[in-house]
Amino acid sequence: MADVQVVDKPRVAMSMLDPLRSKILSVLATPGSATTVATTLGISRQKANYHLRALESAELITLVEERARRGLTERVMVATADAYVLSPELLGDVGADPNRTDRLSSRYLVAIGARLVREVAALARGAESQNKKLATLAIDTEIKFANAADQQRFTEELAAAITEIAARYHQEQAPKGRWHRLIVAAHPVPKHKK
Repeated sequence: MADVQVVDKPRVAMSMLDPLRSKILSVLATPGSATTVATTLGISRQKANYHLRALESAELITLVEERARRGLTERVMVATADAYVLSPELLGDVGADPNRTDRLSSRYLVAIGARLVREVAALARGAESQNKKLATLAIDTEIKFANAADQQRFTEELAAAITEIAARYHQEQAPKGRWHRLIVAAHPVPKHKK
């Protein structure tokens, strides 16, 4: 089971966006059967089976084992990931694109996030298909500024530090070099997420 799976196929996204199927995926974070799902969600076994088949067809759940039970074969399934992210790629040409957004707006940060999901998901799939790991870097921290002036000084110092480090390591003419995208973002932490 993957910890995070990026969904980029419309058929798969539509399947998982059904509220009941989303609940079934949550229940199947641990292996379970139609009976388990039906009991947990208070639905009929037949209804659970119907949705399990749809989720399996969309490759959002996978078979763990089959076992004989009361003259029938019980199929034990598990979700393919702990969590899912819908790729902005699903929206095609109307998906968020930093090139079509004001660089000084909060929407630009959202568009960069969308591009990050699209690009990293595609690169990760490519690496996995070759049994390789994708080298990435993520730094995530929270800072509480005393005031707006401190926030501005921090922004200026961070920009200067990144510019200096990037200039030191950037090799425009390196024949075997590989381009990397560096994103630094900051936004207020939502009050309900503290």
